[in-house]
Amino acid sequence: MDIDTGTNELLCSVHDGVALITLNRPEARNAMSDRLTPALRTQIKERGADPAVGALLITGAGTAFCSGGDVKGMGDRSSKKDMSIDERVADLKWRQANLTGALVGVRKPTIAALPGAAAGAGLAIALACDIRIAAASAFVSTGYARVGLSGDYGIAWLLTRAVGSVRARELMFTAERVDAERCERIGLVNRVVPDDRLQAEAFAFAKALAAGPRVAIRSMKDNLDEALHVDYATALDREAERLVACSHTEDHKEAVRAFVEKRAPVFVGR
Repeated sequence: MDIDTGTNELLCSVHDGVALITLNRPEARNAMSDRLTPALRTQIKERGADPAVGALLITGAGTAFCSGGDVKGMGDRSSKKDMSIDERVADLKWRQANLTGALVGVRKPTIAALPGAAAGAGLAIALACDIRIAAASAFVSTGYARVGLSGDYGIAWLLTRAVGSVRARELMFTAERVDAERCERIGLVNRVVPDDRLQAEAFAFAKALAAGPRVAIRSMKDNLDEALHVDYATALDREAERLVACSHTEDHKEAVRAFVEKRAPVFVGR
């Protein structure tokens, strides 16, 4: 089922429980724009809440994932010229919270499929997903140092949690280009696949997650998110609460029946 996003710069369809969201500005390496970015915010929110969707798969058309902000337009932001510094800060805070902030908050599995470059805010979008699958020819770069900016969309927070503080500092300060092989080695991506297999393998991965026990996966995401900032005793308590709640779901009961009957479970998401 195709979804009307309001612009050809962002495509969205739902099949087999997977919302496939495609950034569609290949001529600009899928750079963010005044049409693409609002549409992406909307699709993250709506597909995240859509009961027909069990996983979100975000990718880019052509040979890039997302090159971040449109550098050519950075020197002429006519819509921002009359805004005060405080107004611009508030505006950026809102845009961040409703893009990567909303993506991190989605309680369904989120996967980024990188056919090529993920840079700047584009890298932040990829890092805000749970899983990253990269084509062999893909690469990433923080990019900000090259244009004299410090970073936005949560890039420092997301990068630090993906690769650790030491590597995050190196990648932010240098804005170096990191190829797919090194990305996998240092934990920036989960796996690397041949270019011509990227979309098929990423969709198959997303489809398998979408068919999983959705209540349990939502609770897993809560546990994993909290593991970044709660102490061990608190983590134990929260895990106990969520596991007992999951034990009363239809999915758990179906999984037990399927195990006894030696068949694959069919989860219903409740």
